[in-house]
Formats: sequence, C-alpha cells, structure tokens
Amino acid sequence: MVEPLSILPGSVEFLALAALARGGRMHGFEILRWIEDRSEGAFLVEEGALYPALHRIRKRGFAEAEWGVSEKGRRARYYTITAVGERALRGEMRTWDSYVSAVARVVEER
Repeated sequence: MVEPLSILPGSVEFLALAALARGGRMHGFEILRWIEDRSEGAFLVEEGALYPALHRIRKRGFAEAEWGVSEKGRRARYYTITAVGERALRGEMRTWDSYVSAVARVVEER
C-alpha cells in the first residue's frame, strides 16, 4: 500500500466516472472501494466529497441513478454511466494524459 495522496480539485468526478465505466452499475460505497483498490490505496475518497460529485455528474447527464438494495440489504442509490458520460470520460482521459506528459517533460532530467 502506498501513502495516500491528496486528490486534486475536480478529479473526484473523473475518478467516479472511471469507476462506473469500468465497474458497471455501482452504489457510492462500491465506487469508493473501487477507487481505493485500483489506486492501491493512493486515493482515499471521502464520502463527503464523493456524493456531491455524483450529484454533479448526474446533473450534467454523465450518469443515471436508481434506488435499489445493496448486498447488505440496505437501500442504496445505484449509478450507471451514460453515453454522454462515456464521451466526457474519454475527453477527460485525453486531458489527463496531456497533463501527465507535460509534467513529466518539465521534471525529467536532461
């Protein structure tokens, strides 16, 4: 496990969309766990950050939500990425790839 990193502003939405695109229909706690597992513990998203992000994602049409029952028998809101969300995720992935490449160029030794 790595040392947890601070999550950059605006990236919770991106990470949640990635979780939905890769993990399918998920409720909030599943999204938190997916992000934590895939980042090998580097990203620990707080519920207080995730749920407002999910609300923004739904409001922008990037995901749909419906109520269901979790594996623990509790009422939970399940999220699914939309086609609009898939396109937004692809665009955001290109932006992040460009960002990471630019940072690498700045910090690499020559």
